[in-house]
Amino acid sequence: MTPLNIIIISGPIHPHNSPRSFRSTELAIGFAKKGHNVTIYSLLGKYNYTSFEEETGVRVKSMGKSYFGNLNSDNKYLSDSMFFWVFKGLLTRIFYKIIDYPRVEYFFKIIYVLRKETNFDYLITVAHPFGLHWGAAFYKRWLNNSKFKVWTSDCGDPFMGDPDVNRKKMFLKPIEKFWCRQTDYITIPIESGKIGYYQEFSKKINIIPQGIDFSNIVLSNYVKNDIPTFLYSGAVYPGMRDPTNFLEYLCTVKTNFRFIVYAPNDNIFCNYFKQLGDKIEVRRYIPRLELIYNLSSMDFTINFKNNSEVQQPSKLIDYSLGKRPILEISTSFPDKEKIIFNEFMNGNYKNQLHIDNLDKYNIDNVCEKFLELYGRNNIEE
Repeated sequence: MTPLNIIIISGPIHPHNSPRSFRSTELAIGFAKKGHNVTIYSLLGKYNYTSFEEETGVRVKSMGKSYFGNLNSDNKYLSDSMFFWVFKGLLTRIFYKIIDYPRVEYFFKIIYVLRKETNFDYLITVAHPFGLHWGAAFYKRWLNNSKFKVWTSDCGDPFMGDPDVNRKKMFLKPIEKFWCRQTDYITIPIESGKIGYYQEFSKKINIIPQGIDFSNIVLSNYVKNDIPTFLYSGAVYPGMRDPTNFLEYLCTVKTNFRFIVYAPNDNIFCNYFKQLGDKIEVRRYIPRLELIYNLSSMDFTINFKNNSEVQQPSKLIDYSLGKRPILEISTSFPDKEKIIFNEFMNGNYKNQLHIDNLDKYNIDNVCEKFLELYGRNNIEE
């Protein structure tokens, strides 16, 4: 394929640790390795990308500053003042379900970017934030339709079809449908996620999972730990991806164990520090490759399931690459799961979760899937 000029526009990218950051950054590097000219835009903050650009061949450009309170890729906000947080919290409470505040700011940011970019073959917008999709749709329809050769909208989670957020349909449903009409393709990570999108646009939906460069992965030489040691990584949410019942059960376990958690904060887990003592350890997020290495030294790993089938935690890919058994636990943590957990504690992993066809998560194959969409659009025309 002739080298393409590819633009990826995203929320936070490297070094921020999040599924969307991984998606955008891995795609950019993967396309560059294939010889394409890649530019990635984000809210950068003060991180110095000189070495990153030299090592990867990816051009990194800034969308500017966030005045609505969105996080930069350097994991910092525009301000840390009390007034900033109070004001942001108030506006979020009022406008989040109406206009997706503060992420709606990306609507304006992407219009600013597209006005600057005069020559590109392939545009990929990565959501959340969905404001990127909406802004690109507005620009394409009303400002410069001729600039768009092929546009793929990537979605880690659905927007209006997210069962855990009751958004205002009166305002947001027409916006989402407008975006779906304008984009050439919609990419989502799992087949079951299709039900989170409007059926009339189902022909535009393609399944492309998360990707990672397998050549960068280093694993430990696993040796069974002295006491059962297991790990969970990711955010938790009361009533949705909720570890409360599992933690309550751990408080009743008499044998010794070690539960390591990587999370953005101590939310929910802190309620059990006193009862569990040194049996639980909560740490902050670490780089993805370092996490996979640590995963590979665990006896097993824990995944708290989402309440719906439209979403699947991308961490399951990292868990699988760590080559240790995976135990899936639901929020309710029924007796059946307690029995399976006890089996795991005794080294019996017959009921582990298996992730099939790991090679589909190889970033080389993921990039090829995106490039196939570009080629398909040219054939269709």
